[in-house]
Amino acid sequence: MAHCHVTHEIRNVKKRYKDLQALKGVSLTVEEGEFFGLLGPNGAGKTTLISILAGLARGRRQHRRARPRRGGRLPRRALGVVPQELVFDPFFTVRETLRIQSGYYGLRNNDAWIDEIMANLDLTDKADANMRALSGGMKRRVLVAQALVHRPPVIVLDEPTAGVELRQTLWKFISRLNREGHTIVLTTHYLEEAESLCDRIAMLRRGEVVALDRTSTLLQRFAGMQLFVRFAQGVLPAELRPLEAEGGACNGNGRQHLLRLASYDDVEKILAQCRAAGCTFEEIEVRKADLEDVFVQVMNGPEVIEGLA
Repeated sequence: MAHCHVTHEIRNVKKRYKDLQALKGVSLTVEEGEFFGLLGPNGAGKTTLISILAGLARGRRQHRRARPRRGGRLPRRALGVVPQELVFDPFFTVRETLRIQSGYYGLRNNDAWIDEIMANLDLTDKADANMRALSGGMKRRVLVAQALVHRPPVIVLDEPTAGVELRQTLWKFISRLNREGHTIVLTTHYLEEAESLCDRIAMLRRGEVVALDRTSTLLQRFAGMQLFVRFAQGVLPAELRPLEAEGGACNGNGRQHLLRLASYDDVEKILAQCRAAGCTFEEIEVRKADLEDVFVQVMNGPEVIEGLA
């Protein structure tokens, strides 16, 4: 039987809490097998959007595939959600908790997969420990394990590494599941994680998508490369001031600057213009911008920038 490609789509999702418009018509798609990042400051609407996707809150959403499912809803069993909040039953051990979760999805004889999950999340030594005896980081790993126990095709992780001691262990396992075809949706404050893991990223600001594109495209489009210069003497020529990056007029009494570069070829021209203006250099460095630079520019920018890649 031919494989049926799945597109997970949310279209014009809105959510209001009394006087707060938490989501203002969010639309985006996540392709099957994609590692998708959802970023934004606190209050941007990320957790609200995930709650709607998971069916925990009311909102308009749509699930599309080659042959649409009746009702257009993503079935609960297709999702594994790791919430921010630590919610657990204090009366069961780790293994019992995962067996109960398996039973919730109608899965019997799931112990081999439970053992594999616990091994990959470094929970094996705690398998028979009571949940209330675990540290916060261990409890969060059990939350991750609960979300994975039914092998969901779509795994949603809402700030999963907050408080987790062994982040590399978690990401090694999640990346493996992604390579095996699982779709991952991640929200995180650790932007270096999003940069290294996510194929595409959507950035939310005050309930709206303000940037959406491939991670590599966002890095190049918004930040690209930057030239850091510190002058021993002289001031930046006026014709170069338009190149200053956001926050690029650094301190140091105007002696240091961060300039945007379109390519490495610009470096020689910029340095030549500075020398012609009588500047001498104390420090020169070419920097590749990271996702944090992009995030700051997008969140401080007035416009909505949407890539269709």
